[in-house]
Formats: sequence, C-alpha cells, structure tokens
Amino acid sequence: MTWKPYYRGDGEQRDVPLADPPPWRRFPRTPQHREYQPPPGLVDAVNTALHLRRPLLVSGPAGSGKSSVIEQVAHELKLQGVLRWHITSRSSLADALYRYDALGRIHAQSLRAATPHGPTGRPGRGRSRDEIGPFLQLGPLGTALIPSSQPRALLIDEIDKSDLDLPSDLLEVLERGEFAIPELVRYRKPRVAVRLWDTDEEYTVVRGRVECTQFPFILLTSNGERDFSPAFLRRCIRYTMPPLTAELLHGIVRAHFDDAPEGSGELTRKFAERVAAGEHLAIDQLLNAVALLTGEQAPQGEQSEQLRELVLRELSRA
Repeated sequence: MTWKPYYRGDGEQRDVPLADPPPWRRFPRTPQHREYQPPPGLVDAVNTALHLRRPLLVSGPAGSGKSSVIEQVAHELKLQGVLRWHITSRSSLADALYRYDALGRIHAQSLRAATPHGPTGRPGRGRSRDEIGPFLQLGPLGTALIPSSQPRALLIDEIDKSDLDLPSDLLEVLERGEFAIPELVRYRKPRVAVRLWDTDEEYTVVRGRVECTQFPFILLTSNGERDFSPAFLRRCIRYTMPPLTAELLHGIVRAHFDDAPEGSGELTRKFAERVAAGEHLAIDQLLNAVALLTGEQAPQGEQSEQLRELVLRELSRA
C-alpha cells in the first residue's frame, strides 16, 4: 500500500482521491475464503464436528481467527449464507430461536378496532384478519434448525460473554435439534408462515414446532474467559487455537498479500516475539501493519516507528 497524507490538519479543502483499502476492509464485505489459513488440527476438528453432527467449540484469545473458519467451511461445502448470533450478557435462548412482537400485534388490533370499515366502506372481517405470522420472526438459531436438504452454518460468537444460564439453556436444543413456539402451539391455525432471520423469506411452521432434518454446522467461539459445565462440553467438539508462532504468521501474511512484501518478515518476527512474551495482539493488527508499513513508498524513520506503535498497540491496555 502506498502511504499518502490525505489529511494535513491545515483546514484547507482539497480534492484527494482515496486509494483502495486492504481487501479485508472492502465493503460490502467479501469473505476471505482462500486467504484464511486454518492452524494445525482445526481441519480435523471441523470434519469431526461435521461427521458427528456436533457443535464445534473453538477457544482462544480475541483476534486469533476463531470465527473466520466458518466462512471457509460454508464456501467449500456450498452451504447457505452464514447465520450469526453475537452473544452479550443480555442474550437469551428465546431470542435466538424466535422473536414475537406482541406490542406490534396489539397495536395492529387496536387500529382495526378503531376502523371497523375497510377502505371500501364494507365491514372488516374481524377476527380472521388478526394474523400472528407478520409479528413472528425466527432468530439465527431458529433459522438454522428449519428443515433443509443441506445443513445451515451458524456462528455463535463469544459464548463466554453470556450469562451463566445460557449454555445450559442451549443443551436440549443442541441435543434434540427442535423447539416449540408456544404462541403458535396454541394458535387457531395449524400452519403459520413466519419470516426467517436476516431475510424476507418465510417458512411455514406446522403446529408450532420446528424440527431440523439436517443438524446445522455450529461454530461456538470462546475467549477462554470462563469455564463451562461438563454437560455442555460433552456435547461439543473442542479445539483450542495454538500459539501464534512466526511460521504460522508468515503463512497468514503470504496468503493475504499473495507474497510476503519486503519488510514484512521483520514485522512478523517482532509481532510473534511480543505475543510469546504475553502481550495481547490480534492477527488483523499484524495485517494492518504490513499493509501500512511495507512497500516502496512506505513511511520511513521516526514516522514509521510512530505508525508501528499506533497500529500494534497492546489490546489489554487503554
């Protein structure tokens, strides 16, 4: 990448065309199928999870590339687009399975009651117009469990950030591959079309139950910030990301830049030394440094050192 001072801090307006960004920062995002380099053992772990139809729990520091593998798996196996469930302390199993907009439905009922005649002046159809389907949407996990000829790919990201009960709540769904929607179990119609997650497509739920025919490929990631119960762990195939060695990082750099740019070897070696010394750094920081600080027109001298410190700042410090 060619270094250019787009912004000069003098308040003067200029026509300055921006150069193309690095491939991993182009939008809409394009998955890096060929660029991702699975560490030793991860390919076997993925295939084991696929053979046994078990979730794959990948543990490792933030920024070590845990979640990237699911894009490559979905691409190579021609699975549908990856579903994503990003975990927070407020995440619940119910929200991952389905969302019911009860207030929206009540509001729609109130509007119909206030306008008993339709636009033609004829009386409304009353109760038959009160449909529940438009107010229901399957969540990412619920969408992954609908019947299909091919498994869906689901990323459950940073499961260790959930509250204490969520992993236990997941057990039955992960074991049985089915769930019920109580609002539809007791609904007057046996078949209701509901929207899928992150799309306008619909799926017809029969008698309030969703039962998968192909268990999805589920990747759970953990930063290693908490322990999980044996009951949860025995339902998963577990893999721990290996330490980021210089050899492993050189392979990643070569994959992202087609070849190792001049100067990238020294950056990679020092990066690996800092990680081995216990510093918390992410792989994308190394890629940013290589993109910014190598090449014929890369910044030199003091400016290069300042930019290196800027993009390779240790993550556990403010």
